[in-house]
Amino acid sequence: MRTDTSEDPHRQRLRERLEAIFIRTEKATSWHDEAGRLRSLVNHEGFVPVSTKLPVEDIDFLAGARDDLLTFSELGLRLLDLHQPRDAGGITSDAAHPILRCRSCMWRWPCPTFRAISESFGADREGAALSELA
Repeated sequence: MRTDTSEDPHRQRLRERLEAIFIRTEKATSWHDEAGRLRSLVNHEGFVPVSTKLPVEDIDFLAGARDDLLTFSELGLRLLDLHQPRDAGGITSDAAHPILRCRSCMWRWPCPTFRAISESFGADREGAALSELA
């Protein structure tokens, strides 16, 4: 029987890494509003000559931002691959809408993991994310 004091060391390291990324991100300044203004300054070589004062928290954030985003996007994709609906089988009164269960955890669909992902990266943010890619 496991108790909270004998937590898995691998899980603990992952949690510490995620918390460190969260804290580093929380301390950094958002460049969302500034990015729109900087986009208009792109030169003929495709770069923006930037001269600004950056706090050390922003430098720390920017140093690992790309790798962190790649890691998080891979995590999200892997979780979506694991947690997807499947027909639960059995008898149903509505054959057009069968009861679905998660393929991985077997909770009724949508499972808690999918709901958490959906709430974090869901439809509210989808339109904004897709418009930024265009």
